[in-house]
Amino acid sequence: MTEPDESAPLLYLVTPSGFDRTAFPAALEAALAAAPIAAVLVGIGLGEEAAEAEAQLVLPMVQRYGAAGLVAEHTRVAGRVHADGVHVSTGLADLGAAVERFRPRRIVGAGNLKTRHAAMEAGEAGADYLFFGQPHGDIRPEPHPKALDLAEWWSDLMEIPAVMMAGSVLASVRAAAETGAGFVAVNRAVWEHPAGPAEAVRIAHALLSGAPEPAA
Repeated sequence: MTEPDESAPLLYLVTPSGFDRTAFPAALEAALAAAPIAAVLVGIGLGEEAAEAEAQLVLPMVQRYGAAGLVAEHTRVAGRVHADGVHVSTGLADLGAAVERFRPRRIVGAGNLKTRHAAMEAGEAGADYLFFGQPHGDIRPEPHPKALDLAEWWSDLMEIPAVMMAGSVLASVRAAAETGAGFVAVNRAVWEHPAGPAEAVRIAHALLSGAPEPAA
């Protein structure tokens, strides 16, 4: 997972849960080819077998494009598919076990952090990044206000980078970036964009780099 620099946050893609395994790889490749992507997360909300099938299908492509391929929750799957890391949102015990198993060779991210106390515990447990908001929680145009507050607080105080979940429209990446997070996560804003995922990624990348929002 590429480390963020001080100039602009980097994009972190969240794949749809249970995506169409015939059609989705082409959409993902278009997104990866459009602009630099730091990481791609697969398997949110899926059981082990389904998560492994999705990861096996798309993570080799993700890694060819230089992005980190991350698997949600299932550490055994992450190991079997040679993922670059795992995203853990099932509690501190699971996070600690993942850190012990994978670090420093692989990335361990922490999610489902709803309080400052939970964020502090995740940081102390050794997480490589903290994810604020829910990866499939972009049901509104704007990011969740509480997640924005937590990401801003964390980014002001801590060196471990934050990943801030954007809303369901591309313009919301600006609000996510203004927290100071090192990474901005996007899901529906890319996959459901009317001009397609490649154009959505190009726009998101430009917005994070300070370009004006393009006309609709």
